Parts: sequence; C-alpha cells; structure tokens
Amino acid sequence: MAGLYFDDFTVGQRFEHAVRRTVTETDNLLFSALTLNPAAVHLDAEYSKGTPFGERIVNSIFTLGLMVGLSVYDTTFGTTVGNLGFEEVRFPKPVRIGDTLRAGTTVRDKRESRSRPDAGIVILEHRAWNQRDEEVASCRRAALMLKRPAGGT
Repeated sequence: MAGLYFDDFTVGQRFEHAVRRTVTETDNLLFSALTLNPAAVHLDAEYSKGTPFGERIVNSIFTLGLMVGLSVYDTTFGTTVGNLGFEEVRFPKPVRIGDTLRAGTTVRDKRESRSRPDAGIVILEHRAWNQRDEEVASCRRAALMLKRPAGGT
C-alpha cells in the first residue's frame, strides 16, 4: 500500500483513517522515558491525583506522533521526502491511558517546490479524537512530497 504522490492530492480532499489505536500505560511510560521527559503528570500516579486531571495523562508529543502516524498509510507512505514543519499544534483535551484514538486529515494547500523539480509541498491538517468523540489533538503539517515518476500511473 503506497502513499499518494504530490500530483494525487487535491485541496479540500478529506481522509478518515481506518486504523485506530488504544494508548497503553507502556506507550506513555516508554515514550516519556525515551524522550527524557520526567514530568510527574505522565509518570507518577499519586502526584497526578492532585492535578486538575486527577490521573496521569499521556505525553502530548506521543499524541502528536500517533495522530500523524495514523495518517501515513493513506497519505505519505513511501512518497514523502520529509516533513518541513508543524504549525498550530493544539491539544484541546488530554489523552488518558486506555483512550482509543482515531484521526482524519484534510489537504489544505499544495504548491510546487521552488528548489526540487521532482517534488511539491502539501499542507495537511491532521485531527485526532478519542472514543468519546472529543478532539484531543490537531496540527498543520508541511510535507515535501515526491511527484509521480514520468511514465508512472
């Protein structure tokens, strides 16, 4: 299953990604440890009882990565040169251990690359929701996408 080439994207195109993912305690613990984030609200159950959340919440950068990851098979798998940047990253609701996330993507813009004739830039807006249909994350992502090879279909 390959991603889309620059030429395949259309502004306004919408994807509802079929793959969903339940976030586990191990995900949160391992990601926080690997990224050297010792925030007690992610790791300390007793401390977290006294926070506004009342329990540990999932590391937001894990949430960002998972949201984008859920989009890859439908959009950029094998056809992206790289991410150029992320903007307007938002986390309107916390993700809790045991939440199941789903994601959707909308193509907001696209343009030819000025420096690479074999690629173009696509602006993707990603959004993620939990099992209660609460939006938990969103961002705009600029992806440098390969153009379809000459003679390719």
